[in-house]
Amino acid sequence: MYIERALVGLTALAAIIWALDALFFARARVVAAAAGARVREPITVEYAKSFFPVLLIVIGIRSFLFEPYRIPSGSMMPTLLTGDFIFVNKFAYGLRLPVINTRIVEIGRPKRGDVIVFRLPFQPSVNYVKRVVGLPGDVVEYDAGNKRITIGGEVVPIELAGPYDEGPDMELGYEQLGEHRHRVLLTRGRLSRGGLYEVPPGHYFVMGDNRDDSEDGRWLDVVGYVPEGNIVGRATGVWMNWRWPDQGGPRWNRIGEGIE
Repeated sequence: MYIERALVGLTALAAIIWALDALFFARARVVAAAAGARVREPITVEYAKSFFPVLLIVIGIRSFLFEPYRIPSGSMMPTLLTGDFIFVNKFAYGLRLPVINTRIVEIGRPKRGDVIVFRLPFQPSVNYVKRVVGLPGDVVEYDAGNKRITIGGEVVPIELAGPYDEGPDMELGYEQLGEHRHRVLLTRGRLSRGGLYEVPPGHYFVMGDNRDDSEDGRWLDVVGYVPEGNIVGRATGVWMNWRWPDQGGPRWNRIGEGIE
C-alpha cells in the first residue's frame, strides 16, 4: 500500500512538473534558442519527462496486472515456503484503481480453493496470503480434533500421504477444495482453533494450508471474514525464494513453482 501510494505520488509530481514547464516556461526557451542563445532544459524537467512514462508503466503493471509479494512465515506450508516471492494476478478478480482500490471492471470472483492476497480487515496496511475456503453465504465448520473441514454439511476429503520432511510430527495431505487439489500440512498432537463460521454476504473465509500453525479466518478478532474489497488478487506462482540473512541463501528449485 505504501509503495503504491509513493509511486502514484511520484508519477503525479512528474506530470505536474512537466505540465507546468510546458505551459509557462518551455516557450521562452524556444524563443531564446531561436535568437541564438544557448538554452538548456532544467534538470528537474529532464528527470520528470524521463521518469513519468516509466512510473506510469510500473503503476499500470502493479495496479492492473501483477505485483510481487514476499512470504514472511510458514502458515501456507507446504504450498508456499518462508522466503518465497510470489506473483499476484490483480487482473483475475477485476480491475481496480490504485490506492483507493475501487473496482472499475468486473472480471471474476474468488473461487473456493484459490490462494489470495488480501489486506487485513483490522489493519489494511498489512497483507496476508491464505486459501479461500468459504464463499459468501457458506457455513464452514472446522473440526480441530480430526482436522477436517465441513462446508454446507459436506466433509472436504483429505488423502493422507505420510510424513513431511520438515518435522517428525508433520503429516502431508492432499485436499480437494472446489477445482483445486492441493497439499496441506497437519501436525500430530497439536490442536488448533476450530468452530462454526457463517460467511457474511460479500465476504470470504480463508485458512492457511499449514492448518495447525496459521493465523487465519478462524481468529475472528485478528483476521475474521475478508471483505471482497480487501482482496488484492490471486497468487499464481513463485518467482524466487530467498531466505537470507537468517536461513541461508536461495532455494533454486522454487523458481517457477506454480501455486495450486
